[in-house]
Amino acid sequence: MLFYTRCLFKSQTKKLTDSRWWLGLMLVITLASISIALSKLSVLQNAQVSSLTIGIILGIIVGNSLFSRIATHTDIGVDYAKSFLLKAGIILFGFRITFSQITEIGWLGLVIDLAILLSTFILAIQLGKRLFKLDEQTTILIGAGSSICGAAAIMATEPVIKAQAHKVSIAVATVVVFGTLSMFTYPLMFEYIGLSEYEYGIFVGSTIHEVAQVVAAGTAISANAADTAVIEKMLRVMMLAPFLFGLSYWQKRKDTKRNYNLEKSSGLSIPWFAVYFILVSGCNSLINLSQSTTNNIVWFDNILLTIAMVALGLRTHIGAIRQAGIRPLLLGSCLFLFLTLGGFGINTGVKELL
Repeated sequence: MLFYTRCLFKSQTKKLTDSRWWLGLMLVITLASISIALSKLSVLQNAQVSSLTIGIILGIIVGNSLFSRIATHTDIGVDYAKSFLLKAGIILFGFRITFSQITEIGWLGLVIDLAILLSTFILAIQLGKRLFKLDEQTTILIGAGSSICGAAAIMATEPVIKAQAHKVSIAVATVVVFGTLSMFTYPLMFEYIGLSEYEYGIFVGSTIHEVAQVVAAGTAISANAADTAVIEKMLRVMMLAPFLFGLSYWQKRKDTKRNYNLEKSSGLSIPWFAVYFILVSGCNSLINLSQSTTNNIVWFDNILLTIAMVALGLRTHIGAIRQAGIRPLLLGSCLFLFLTLGGFGINTGVKELL
């Protein structure tokens, strides 16, 4: 792992003397700053529209208009933000999580999260490839975003399966649409589904896509429901790392079948940023950082992820999204229904069993 870090550092520092690195980085930082400023507008804050969502939209707009004229002068910096800064952002995402959160929820929350993650992702693969005839990368990305933690899971999955930029954008747009719908739908359901505030928090945290959406759906009922929902959601986010390891192993086996010599020439491709994500979570659990320090790290992490989303948008072509058509949205709608109805069934069933 140390060798990997040194090699990665050397490969990145070679770019520092190239003007295309600096100009590209300045471009994505400028657009990310605009995205963050827009996200602070009251109308967007009330709608829980994050800077990440604004960043990818702004990136797509610029990427399909002005960027083509300056792409040859900024490409290295943009691609650096889309890959290296993205992984750094995922690693720092670990500061949002502590292992003690597992004990606060207990085995009930752990089993529910695991059951929903596996069932949602398997359903996504089956529906995406067999029913909607989507390509494998788009299917995996939408499945990861729906089953784990929305855009962050999609962005973390992208380097593992080496997905194309427009497929990542499609997946992000899909989970944003249905995650937002969940945020408004769940509070309306509360008085009819017969759950206590604690049980409602578990239900929200285990089934809604994004962390911000979980906070909104929980707060709409009570502070206690919101606290439970966030802890359950963070437990679900922690499952991102083992999910990436499993996906990497599956990707390696698939590649090996295509070329039997590959097994002899190279080993398992380990997503090291997932390892660092776990280590950061562990450090955050063991080291008692002040709340202000944690908030500052999370703030910086949000900047990195917004920059990465902008870069992703710049590399996304509208024509490729248009070509995908309505099928990704149909898959997302099916997963939304499963998370809502099937997730409620899983929550109720696991509670009865345990």
